[in-house]
Amino acid sequence: MKNRSPTLFRNYISFAGAVIVTASVVSILLLFLIELSQRSDNPYLGIITYIILPAFLAFGLLVIAIGMVVERRRRRLSPSSDILPYPKIDFNDRRQRSLALAITAVSFIFICASAFGSYRAYEYTESVEFCGKACHSVMKPEFVAFQATSHASIKCVDCHVGHGAQSYARSKLSGARQLWALARNSYSRPIETPVHNMRPADQTCEKCHWSSKFHGARLKTFNHYAYDENNSLRQTRMLINVGGGDPATGPVAGIHWHMNLGNQITFIAADKQRQAILWIRVQDRNGNVVEYHDQRRRLSAEQIASAEKRRMDCIDCHNRPAHAYLPPDVAVDQSFAAGRLDPSLPYLKRQAVEVLNKPYNTEQEALNTISSNLNAFYRANYSQHYSERGDTIRSAVSETQRIFKTYFFPEMKTDWSVHPNNIGHLYSTGCFRCHDGDHVSDTGKVIRNDCNICHRVLSDSARPATMPTTIDFQHPVDLGSLADRKCETCHKANQVFRHPVNLGDISTFQCVECHPRKQ
Repeated sequence: MKNRSPTLFRNYISFAGAVIVTASVVSILLLFLIELSQRSDNPYLGIITYIILPAFLAFGLLVIAIGMVVERRRRRLSPSSDILPYPKIDFNDRRQRSLALAITAVSFIFICASAFGSYRAYEYTESVEFCGKACHSVMKPEFVAFQATSHASIKCVDCHVGHGAQSYARSKLSGARQLWALARNSYSRPIETPVHNMRPADQTCEKCHWSSKFHGARLKTFNHYAYDENNSLRQTRMLINVGGGDPATGPVAGIHWHMNLGNQITFIAADKQRQAILWIRVQDRNGNVVEYHDQRRRLSAEQIASAEKRRMDCIDCHNRPAHAYLPPDVAVDQSFAAGRLDPSLPYLKRQAVEVLNKPYNTEQEALNTISSNLNAFYRANYSQHYSERGDTIRSAVSETQRIFKTYFFPEMKTDWSVHPNNIGHLYSTGCFRCHDGDHVSDTGKVIRNDCNICHRVLSDSARPATMPTTIDFQHPVDLGSLADRKCETCHKANQVFRHPVNLGDISTFQCVECHPRKQ
């Protein structure tokens, strides 16, 4: 019987390719099981499982093929040369047995390490640290400001990448361009907000927020400290008309009337940041349409037809949900209210805001100037405070420096002035982009700029004589001796009311017949 020629696979190059293929297959199976077992989608898991690791598998197969081609060529050029034999393993030989066990153990460790490394690699590439530090060093402003927001526990990829190969490819192509710009030191300063590349709100915001929920009105207290010697506090309590946009959960009214649930709002903006809105189209739930034109810059019918139109969603008002840069006035007020700055230090509000507003070339220059200016001011003007309250002044310096490091980035030319926040209207146009009184329909209907549309002032400490005061609760019926009872004594949930005393024949009487109102 003629002996068969050993397979071309029998070469060291193909063996190495086989190891790569084995490690890739094990990693794919591991991540596939993880994908089946986890409850929520992960933007990167499917990409690594179905694109990246299969690419490594294909590479391993290519290595195997290359090894076979090389081996075939070697055999043709040297027909008489020895063909690499398989090793003869005799487990009765102690040395061979030990060597075989060692190779098996190393191979097992290598394959497990490859699978674990694949998972850790995907996990790290979707982390906030990867986006803000390791890969995108120029993203320091976005990364630092992000840590100070209420969304700091959310991963960057949840809002910026999305699911599927298309989202991944688009984000990485954009990342490649950014990397090239970084290498050439030609990137934008400040980094532009990806307004036109943001994912729709129903794929981001609404994963956590219930958009159709009727919120009604919400009480909010604003603390503003003056620039006088006493850092005087002015406190304003407002009722914010949040409202809702879905008639199924409540009245379609208030700020959330804009939420495109009962209404559809489409607009044309004149700039990249959508701060100048020239045309607005509103369609209500009944299909009625009204178009509003900016009377100062009215667009022609041809311009409207050819312009890019956007359907309004959450991000058009909440445009800085995770990367907010506070103005110095607001940041200092918040530090006062939180107790991190002491209002008993004379003129602290004025001095802190003044030194934060100075132009700087570097962060270190700013930190040094903040320290020297504040210390010099109190040393020269309030020597007693400077000698007796050194710890308080040092604390004020540290807090002012913290504010600067959180919201001001001179190297990247980034602060509140280049990234306007559309919530409110004090420090940027915000609500008045539309509610300015200049957007008028052809029938004369005006988008009003009436303050009470969105909020109503309940009290203002600067006007105590003219504002309403709080009053104690008074029961609508005089309860007499029962007035000290707890509410739940009479108000039982899901139960017919039963008087705590057996009233007998008078049980049908109205409450006021026994409990007359106090005169």
